[in-house]
Amino acid sequence: MTRRIVPGYRPVNSLVYFLILAVSAVPVAAACGGDQGSWFRRDHGVAPEGVALPADFSEGAGRLWRTELPPGNSSPCVCGDSVYLTTYAAEGRELATIALDRTTGQIRWKKVVPTTTLEAFHAVGSPASSTPACNGSQIFSFFGSYGMLCYDRDGNLLWERKLGPFQDEFGASSSPLLVGDKVVLCEDHDIDSFLIALDQRTGEIAWKTPRAEATRSYSTPVLFDNQGRTEILVAGALQLTAYDPADGQRLWWFDGLSRIVDSTPIVFNGEIYVATWTPGGDSEDRIRMEPFSAALTTYDKNADGAIGEDELPEGNEILQRFFRIDLNQNKQLEQPEWEKHALVFERAQNVAAAIRPGTRGPVSAENTRWVYQRGLPTVPSSVVYDGVMYMVKDSGIITSLDVATGKVLKQGRATGRGNYYSSIVAGDGKVYLISESGVVTILKAGADWSISGTHDFGERIMATPAFSDDMMLVRTDAAVYAFRAAKASE
Repeated sequence: MTRRIVPGYRPVNSLVYFLILAVSAVPVAAACGGDQGSWFRRDHGVAPEGVALPADFSEGAGRLWRTELPPGNSSPCVCGDSVYLTTYAAEGRELATIALDRTTGQIRWKKVVPTTTLEAFHAVGSPASSTPACNGSQIFSFFGSYGMLCYDRDGNLLWERKLGPFQDEFGASSSPLLVGDKVVLCEDHDIDSFLIALDQRTGEIAWKTPRAEATRSYSTPVLFDNQGRTEILVAGALQLTAYDPADGQRLWWFDGLSRIVDSTPIVFNGEIYVATWTPGGDSEDRIRMEPFSAALTTYDKNADGAIGEDELPEGNEILQRFFRIDLNQNKQLEQPEWEKHALVFERAQNVAAAIRPGTRGPVSAENTRWVYQRGLPTVPSSVVYDGVMYMVKDSGIITSLDVATGKVLKQGRATGRGNYYSSIVAGDGKVYLISESGVVTILKAGADWSISGTHDFGERIMATPAFSDDMMLVRTDAAVYAFRAAKASE
């Protein structure tokens, strides 16, 4: 029998594969504390009920350990007795997946990615932005510079699937999620966007769904139980879309999001909450592109029927976004490229919204329970906790909404100033917000929330904290910290 090798697929030898199957038969619940494993925002940012969370992050309080690591924007993935992260060491341009001992923080193994081409990435970004996923016996790491790599718990490479680099000067950051026997990844970039499902055991492509209308976005998909039907929700440019995990078929969609979506949707009580903002999507401050014929009259100095990069004046809003609009990368904007993005700018809506799911086709207007359009986050995912939706805008402006009505409950300012990239997390009556500069603001949760604590790590923080039983993990550019709630006698 001839074995067919799929391009980009690296098989394992038969003995190792036999061991993989044996290990994979172990119930995932025993390894990850859940029946489907661990991945970014599987818990929608809310710790399990009854878990005590820290109110003090100082060294003498509830700190369990601190482990120095190279930087990376990926969040900790806690599975069984290990913590998995991705890293990027600028010196040497080294990308790696690292496993830590959950109890001690000691490094168990480090596996360097054999990449030769490093993707472009945003100045505040990282080529190690995608959070690993784990099903209890396998760890799935994705790098836009290379693709998906699958390791066993001892760090042995089981398979790899080449994907990327992509046409996107901001890089890739969407993280994989697990559903059934598949690992699913969404990659929305300037061209060739897609949603893909790989077989967890072999790396074979189960299905791949093109997202032809999508433009760049960086949100991680989430799973949604739509009255007994499992769906994959993807928040992308202008649209939230539900897909069938069995075959990747598009099921239903909601139009009316921003033109770039960074944040991950939230599922709460059978409904979907999303909050997203990108420059140019506010009604009073929009980016507009005139008809192409008018643009030619204004900018086409050499009368060649296209608009060259050197023909746009310095400071022009289109020039600032030239790379993403120039789909064929010929340093000129032709009519189809111009008109595609003119429509994106025209349709963009910066919103926080509560959405009832659809069944097939476009979601009707009645499925939108409420919309709110101020104080919106750019990058961090919001959180819904005990009937309140919390959002944080750059400069630390906090807005909380009643999830039942969308009405503003309270607005205020976090202790940390500057930009916010880390997503909001909550639990044990607390809500945590972390600024890029490393300042944690702890809120006492509720309709009339108040600031109950603060801590300055003094280290840059981009990653979202993770929960694990009685532990909370915080990643900075310098290290990973593990905390527990301090006991009353401490």
